[in-house]
Amino acid sequence: MSTVDQFAVRLDDAVTSRIAIPSSGAGTGLDVPTAYRVQQAVVDRRLARGERAVGLKLGLTSRAKMTQMGVDEVIWGRLTDAMRIPDGGTVRLDDHIHPKAEPEVAFLVEGGAVTAVAPAIEVIDSRYVDFRFTLPEVIADNTSASGFVLGAWQPIPDGIDNLGVLLEVDGRAVQVGSTAAILGDPRRALSDAVRLADVNGVDLADNSILLAGAATAAVPLRAGSYVRVTVERLGTASLRVGS
Repeated sequence: MSTVDQFAVRLDDAVTSRIAIPSSGAGTGLDVPTAYRVQQAVVDRRLARGERAVGLKLGLTSRAKMTQMGVDEVIWGRLTDAMRIPDGGTVRLDDHIHPKAEPEVAFLVEGGAVTAVAPAIEVIDSRYVDFRFTLPEVIADNTSASGFVLGAWQPIPDGIDNLGVLLEVDGRAVQVGSTAAILGDPRRALSDAVRLADVNGVDLADNSILLAGAATAAVPLRAGSYVRVTVERLGTASLRVGS
């Protein structure tokens, strides 16, 4: 078994067992291209179990995050149908390791163009202990992708580059931000996604979902909580947290 396959098995086992693995830091020997090969192997294992690819997600879409990780471009991961949570649906903590939620904007991609937009929640869940990892490690871990909620699709409004974003837990505001935090304008996510998909031979097919990146910091999920994201002029998306 190759090193890529061995790493993929460790990460996939962490997902299915809900037991985090330690970060090896720089000692992994992973570079970014190899990390994406691991990511592909991880996702291939999910597809082999019957999941279906439905889109892409971007990460490190804020300048602050790029600076923190020492990179100058976004990273990306894959979405499958098994990750989708119905709007207002329930996320079980027992199905995750240490999940967090963050507010996002989602785009519907048809024919290589964005045709609709929706408020969204991404559930991230690192497979590494204490959410600690290097850049190649998080790429290999499919950029911590775990779940997502989509609000209602609608036409893209003018001024989407600076819409207010509110993340609430049990009716209390816990994060306030703007869509401007997503690459300065979340529509830039499409060009980045198309470029990255082309370079890496990924098919950004019709009816693909694109999560453009987080508008605020993520918050940990707690049993019994109700989480709602409101994006100005786009509406809401929500989930409940079960044990």
